Amino acid sequence: MNNKPTIHVDADACPVKDEILHCASLHEIEVCFVASYKNMMNNPEGKWVYVDADKEAADLYIVNSVKKGDIVVTADIGLAGTLLPKNVYVLSPRGKEYTEENIFMLLDMRYQSAKLRRQGKHTKGPKAFTKEDRACFTNKLMKTLSNFAGN
Repeated sequence: MNNKPTIHVDADACPVKDEILHCASLHEIEVCFVASYKNMMNNPEGKWVYVDADKEAADLYIVNSVKKGDIVVTADIGLAGTLLPKNVYVLSPRGKEYTEENIFMLLDMRYQSAKLRRQGKHTKGPKAFTKEDRACFTNKLMKTLSNFAGN
């Protein structure tokens, strides 16, 4: 029986695809990139699943495909909140781990920002993605995968 996790990637706007493939290959872990068919790539590396262009199609595919102990990489806080009760490890592309302890605060912040935007108020978008973000993500993913290797 294979106790290794699968890494599922919400891939449409994921900036750390190469890092995921590199870390996964070092640990011999399968990676499944999930993206809209509108973002289909020519000769992509890794396993790719293309879904409809509907707003939540990739999220639904991931939710229905994960198993306990899998790893998901997504910037979508709502998706993260749906996955945590399934005992899935969820990381942002910046290396932040979504947990039961922080998800409610993050969901509330997302809700408050959306509420302000509906009122016509300007809210800040995400900071530009940096080399430090990339390194933080890689370190967190390697640590997570190393924990599996130690079991």
